[in-house]
Amino acid sequence: MCLVTNGDGGATTGADPIRVVIADDHVLYRRGLQMVVSQDHDIEIVGEAGDGKEAVDRTVELLPDVVLMDVRMPHTSGIQACQTIKALVPSTKIIMLTMSDEESDLYEAVKAGANGYLLKDVPGEEIADGVRAVFNGDSLISPSMASKLLAEFAQMSKRQGERPSGVGAPRLTDRELEVLRLVARGMANKEIAHQLFISENTVKNHVRNILEKLQLHSRMEAAMYAVRENLLEPGE
Repeated sequence: MCLVTNGDGGATTGADPIRVVIADDHVLYRRGLQMVVSQDHDIEIVGEAGDGKEAVDRTVELLPDVVLMDVRMPHTSGIQACQTIKALVPSTKIIMLTMSDEESDLYEAVKAGANGYLLKDVPGEEIADGVRAVFNGDSLISPSMASKLLAEFAQMSKRQGERPSGVGAPRLTDRELEVLRLVARGMANKEIAHQLFISENTVKNHVRNILEKLQLHSRMEAAMYAVRENLLEPGE
């Protein structure tokens, strides 16, 4: 099962299906993924790509809601394509799919703005659930990779332990800093709202403002930023 972290959750709303582009250099994998993911009527595969450059072109052309993208592809890698897509079509959510469990790929994907990172050995129906999750504002990551990301957080915290708290985030309000710290602890919007005695919509607005101010693309990036800038309280 995939680990879904930090998000709004909930089912998709409205009559329009979630529009998805699949980018992978293996044709048979694309076909199989398309068959599994599009079984439910709330997801529609609107395009395919065989490499990173084509993935960028298809995304700019079709403006999908979600791109399912292999990390390692010819010509332009999935990581490079992710970064380009986030710059050109920031509204599109990206889930990286890979056979690799290398920590470096995970960290580069997060830095590039990926909204999710899943190993290809997860069941196809869980990938479909992941599409719905990121479409609704969640970030998600395979459990085996989540432990590696948390370990990196711990190492970053140790390396930055001597830095003064709050360096690098002068533009955030006190409330935004509170929300950012709770995001970095892995709390969902509903939990943050309960913790701070504010509405869930207010939390969503704070998260949106935080990402815009810090020029970040995802909650995972925000969590890494909070650790890097030593914004967490001792013991968090």
